[in-house]
Amino acid sequence: MNLHLLVDNLTNPALLFFVLGIIAAQVKSDLKIPQNSSKFISLYLLLAIGFKGGQELAHSTYSNEITYAVVAGVLLALTVPVYTFFILRLKFTAENAGAIAAAYGSVSAVTFVTAVSFLEMEGIAFGGHMVAVMALMEAPSIIIGVLLLRLYSNGKKSSKELFQLVKHAITNGSVLLILGSLVVGFTASDAQAEGIKPFTTDIFKGFLAVFLLDMGITSGEKIGALLKKGWFAFLFSIIVPLFNGLLVAKVSGLFLANQGDRFLLSILAASASYIAVPAAMRIAAPKANPSLYLPMALAITFPFNITLGMPIYMHVIQSF
Repeated sequence: MNLHLLVDNLTNPALLFFVLGIIAAQVKSDLKIPQNSSKFISLYLLLAIGFKGGQELAHSTYSNEITYAVVAGVLLALTVPVYTFFILRLKFTAENAGAIAAAYGSVSAVTFVTAVSFLEMEGIAFGGHMVAVMALMEAPSIIIGVLLLRLYSNGKKSSKELFQLVKHAITNGSVLLILGSLVVGFTASDAQAEGIKPFTTDIFKGFLAVFLLDMGITSGEKIGALLKKGWFAFLFSIIVPLFNGLLVAKVSGLFLANQGDRFLLSILAASASYIAVPAAMRIAAPKANPSLYLPMALAITFPFNITLGMPIYMHVIQSF
């Protein structure tokens, strides 16, 4: 592995703030980010990355690679929940397996944003259409998770309830904001985009650092509860994302030439949702244990991807 990639990533100020958050939680500090501020920052990050992606897309020449990336992303969102569900059923109930499978088939917008920051730090270009790929991967995995729950659990859901769940997946706030911002960025002229550049670009990394500090505090608080669940959940949270990321990093070279696009597709395959999916599973799987699937995605998979995962996936991409 190229050690400078690993060192650059591990010394990234945003990542170090994440570590600071974990330390604060472990030493029982009263350091907290107000909930309303945290929500605002998460909305800001989605808005900024969507807008910048729309701008990039507006200046991109359409190619088959855009279609390939979108199709690959949707296929991942449909297939990852299926194979992970049956692995999880070895240890967990259908409700817990379905909720975890949906989380790992879906994506983490914050992981994606951190990956974009990683690419910018390394000076590696990527296509704005990857923002659309991320947004399109959110809903399918939730729908598949719900269908698996219905097939393998005793509780049946009415057609009306399933319709509401599908609607929730599609109109989820994070999905709607990222797609809407993408459209706004795509339609805005260069002069109009320049007018809000201080908001969408100049302060982006600062807000990302504060948000990762908050994520570190939350992760540090939840990791203990996960470890009490046993080693299966812990190992799953690392091995499955690593497998998905490595597989896509290598196979994506068959249909994508741009290293940045391959890297972002790999990180999307490796990430797990801890915002949209938990919100949906409150409706779909009330019997599923949030203290299981939430810390798996947030306290284990997320830190792994933004520390070791990103340099590993980039090394594989640059090697193949």
